[in-house]
Amino acid sequence: MNKQLARIYKPSIVRFALNVWPPFWGAGIKIAHISSDFRVVKTVLKLRWWNKNANRTQYGGSIFSLTDPVYSLMLMGILGERYYVWDKEASINFIKPGQSDLYADFEISQGQLDEIYRQTQLGEKCFPEFIIYVKDKQGSVVSEIQRTLYVRKKPQFREDDNKALEAEC
Repeated sequence: MNKQLARIYKPSIVRFALNVWPPFWGAGIKIAHISSDFRVVKTVLKLRWWNKNANRTQYGGSIFSLTDPVYSLMLMGILGERYYVWDKEASINFIKPGQSDLYADFEISQGQLDEIYRQTQLGEKCFPEFIIYVKDKQGSVVSEIQRTLYVRKKPQFREDDNKALEAEC
């Protein structure tokens, strides 16, 4: 990863930027931790008067937002400038009302990364899926969110890698 990109994707800078980003800040979302290798992120959704719904519990849109760009940003930090990474699809299953602060942990394993590299090595698209369990203070699951991402090498890097593979054969 080049030096400029390394500065942009430095976990502490990403954490700060997300914590002051109006959609997160306004929803009461805080990034509590990002590991130095971007493989682990921990988030918190504070229960505030402005993010309660009519039933005085966590607003569903805030719960959904808690997970919105996280896996995409993690993969961008891991994969670097050679890849496009976008959210493609998501769904949420509300299991019970969120009556306290809520927490979500995100992790990307080496096996998941190996599969992404394998599927994209020749320039193909990859659609990794992740499940996030949003939990309350007691550790009870409040919602289950499924996210599908789009990952693909950028065109200028597809050619380079294909030539390198052909040279090896």
